[in-house]
Parts: sequence; C-alpha cells; structure tokens
Amino acid sequence: MYEPIRTKSVHSTVAGAPTSDFPHRSREEELDIQLAGHLAALLAVTDELRAAAPSTDLDTAAERLAEQVARLRGGVAPVRAVPSGASADPSVLHSRAHALAGRALVVAASRADTGVVVLVAGRMDVHAASIAAAREPSLAG
Repeated sequence: MYEPIRTKSVHSTVAGAPTSDFPHRSREEELDIQLAGHLAALLAVTDELRAAAPSTDLDTAAERLAEQVARLRGGVAPVRAVPSGASADPSVLHSRAHALAGRALVVAASRADTGVVVLVAGRMDVHAASIAAAREPSLAG
C-alpha cells in the first residue's frame, strides 16, 4: 500500500556519525572568539573617542584592550581602524562604548576571566560617568 522510505533519515545520519566534516569548537574557544570580537569593537570605539577628545586615560585603555584582544587571539594583534574624520558626538560614542563594554563583561564573566572583567567594568564606569556628565544641565548661564 505504501512505498518504504529508501533514503536514510537526516536525524540518523547526524546522530550516528562519530565524526563529521565540519570543525567543532569547544565552549571556551567560542567564548574566546566572542569576547575578542566585543573587545575589538570596544577598541574601535575607544580609538574614535581618542580622535574626538584625546586623553591619556583613553590611550591607556586602548593599549590594554589591544593586549587582551591579542591574548585571546593567540598573539595576533588586532587591526586598528583609522578613526573617521567625521565629528562624531562624544556622548553617542560613550553610549556605544558603554554597551559594548557591557556585552564584553557578560562574556568575560562567563569565562571567569578576572582581568578582562576588571578592565571592562572600569571602562563601563568611565563611560557611564561621561554619559551622566553630558546629560546634566549646564549650570553656567
């Protein structure tokens, strides 16, 4: 009455195969890749902030971020973007940096990477203070 299925089930071929053709990464490797990406994005925004308002604090933060990205990538230094010449609003850049630092903090905490947790938590505090200072009404007037 019904014709039997002649091809193997997709589920049986994947579940039964001990090895496959695609590479597997461990959870730790995936978290390293994810954290390196978040830190590299934070580094790019930090470089933009450095171009908009140079400071030694931002220079130090950029160096420390670059060191952590290189460590997570097995010694490969991050590509540093040349800041755009556009006059970006520093408060927007601080908001972006704060959000990126928050994402990095979540991943670093799940990896139990204390050094990165301390670094990005400090960056979050700095960016939050800058955002708050920009929102306060000017008393001079």
